[in-house]
Amino acid sequence: MGQGNIIGYEINEKTCQISYYNQEMTEPKTMGADMENYQIPLVVGKLRDTWAYGKEAKRLVTIKDGFTVNRLLGKSLAGEKVELGDETYDAVWLLSKFIQLSLQSFSQIDGIVFSVPELTEQLAQMLREIAAQLNVDKRHVYIQDYKESFCNYLFYQPKELWQYEAALFCCDRNEIKAYMLRRLKPGLGGGKTTFVTVDEVASAHMKELAAVYPVLNEDKAREADLMFCKFIESVFDKRIVSSVFLTGEGFENNWYPISLRVLCNGRRAFMGNNLYSKGACYTAYRKMYMHIEDPVYLSENKLTDQITVNMRVGGQELWYPIVSWGDHWYESNNRWEVLLEDTQDIELHIESLVQGTLQTEFISLEKMPKRGEYSMRLQIETLFLDEKTCKVIVRDVGFGEFFPPTDFQEEKIIHLGGNDGKFNSLS
Repeated sequence: MGQGNIIGYEINEKTCQISYYNQEMTEPKTMGADMENYQIPLVVGKLRDTWAYGKEAKRLVTIKDGFTVNRLLGKSLAGEKVELGDETYDAVWLLSKFIQLSLQSFSQIDGIVFSVPELTEQLAQMLREIAAQLNVDKRHVYIQDYKESFCNYLFYQPKELWQYEAALFCCDRNEIKAYMLRRLKPGLGGGKTTFVTVDEVASAHMKELAAVYPVLNEDKAREADLMFCKFIESVFDKRIVSSVFLTGEGFENNWYPISLRVLCNGRRAFMGNNLYSKGACYTAYRKMYMHIEDPVYLSENKLTDQITVNMRVGGQELWYPIVSWGDHWYESNNRWEVLLEDTQDIELHIESLVQGTLQTEFISLEKMPKRGEYSMRLQIETLFLDEKTCKVIVRDVGFGEFFPPTDFQEEKIIHLGGNDGKFNSLS
């Protein structure tokens, strides 16, 4: 592992939250003013020549001095420009400034995972470009949604917590959403890997919750509690649930004692607001330090095809994934350098979870200049043209001062099946 930190960075329209991990720690920690307050307001401000972020930026509003900007995420995605005094800034620049300020206490960042409520290709590209300004290796920058963060958080908890299904209840001040983590059918991928997914199974707008804040109204709170109790019972109907997790500002006041007893009946329940950032931190660890991920999180917008090459990694011979199922196609452009044994071609295996097929393709090395064994160094690159088309490129990159690179290059177009609306067939 590197000498720096890996970062899990939850970000939404109102707040951000930062968890981090390094080799001196046993598990990720979350930055915060105190143990119960991890949320950093997503606000950036400027007072004369000094920039501020989070609570310090909000303070500028209360003292009516300087300039502040909120809703940075939405404004950045909309390509808006923002006026601060006599200056005009791109909203993306301001968002980047906020992220840089919030991470200034980390002298070295080896990898970062952004966790967002809903993931789009546009949002992923924007956050990747911002991460590049942090001098983070682009191969170690990942973006995922809250459901995947929940999933990766659970992977590092005791297995009995997700032996069956695991429930996640998210509550703001007027809506509750319920999610379930479940295993997909056994036998996928030859039965060597466990595949899971997270489904949104129910949601409910509860106007009673609005009356619970900011002052706890006992009558309205009991009414909301009884409604939440019925909601829980409908979600758990005919399900075997191992554990329950509660997150969101809506659970901060203790207005649901009846519901809590139902939640804890035969299962363990946990409450906290740093689940997504910690889950993102665990993702960073998995991506950077595990050769093959198991379990694997799948969803309708994830790759259900895998491309592997036979390699020896860390002294172990295995079919190494150069395109992994469970990744987004637009985040699967990568490069590797390999040393070749005496071989005439590179064999690729393309395995489809949806189709249940294993396809073999070859990239010929016949035109590759002949050199001694282990002095043939190649670069293998994956380049996605669209969600179903991957180009695999092989180039000669030479061998130090002994053999300069040549113009040898071979390509192979791989057509992937994709989901085609058949993701549910994996259930």
